[in-house]
Amino acid sequence: MASPGAIAFEIGPLVVRWYGILMAVAIVVGLWLGHREAKRERLPADDIISAAQWAILAGLVGARLYEVIFNWDYYGQYPAKIIAVWEGGLAIHGGLIVGPLVGALLAWRWRLPVLRGFDVAAPSIAIGQAIGRWGNFFNEEAFGRPTNLPWKLYISPAHRPPGFGQFEYFHPTFLYESLWDFAVFVLLVAWLRPRLREHPGALFFTYIGLYSIGRFAIEALRLDSFWVGQFRVPQLASLAGVIVALIGVGWTYRRTRPAHGASSA
Repeated sequence: MASPGAIAFEIGPLVVRWYGILMAVAIVVGLWLGHREAKRERLPADDIISAAQWAILAGLVGARLYEVIFNWDYYGQYPAKIIAVWEGGLAIHGGLIVGPLVGALLAWRWRLPVLRGFDVAAPSIAIGQAIGRWGNFFNEEAFGRPTNLPWKLYISPAHRPPGFGQFEYFHPTFLYESLWDFAVFVLLVAWLRPRLREHPGALFFTYIGLYSIGRFAIEALRLDSFWVGQFRVPQLASLAGVIVALIGVGWTYRRTRPAHGASSA
């Protein structure tokens, strides 16, 4: 498996990259699914999607800031690259921190159901990530250690990390994460959503936990992550995500527990 290149097409001075196309597709699909689910749940769909649009924009900013902060050795030398998001470099954990916070703030200010809105968003985020990860394929980034497995990924010499120039094939960790995100999407929609409907917010926190588990495991194969002690930064962020998920799910169950002595009918 080899990337056909980062550029999809050019029209005069305009250069359109696959990364940007896939990010746009991921956002459109996510918003469409979210709007459909909000209407099905009889929620104010248009208002929820308006909040989601601002949350996505904030999430993109957060994802870029996260990437720049933890790779300042590079961006400090090439500050013009900080805004070059079309070349890749969006750290999902940064988006998952900033985006939901902005979405929750707007939903609260607009008197929208925050937790139910989060549950609407969870599957959309998962499928959006599954689609968007393919941008890493075209940019030849977010790959793992050298491998000779049948699904190995060819990386051109210019994109190989220092010390790995002699290797041609690497783990396609972008693919592993895309498949995991899609599996999480299916699990959320087909099995968990009807079972967690009585506990607003539980579906969203479950998504955070499932994504974090998969990302922690996949990250062990990556070559491009910043280390803190014995763990990579995304692994520490994933551990934090699992903790947040456990606390969040427990909290949503407690807040919807019937009062002592009340009928459960």
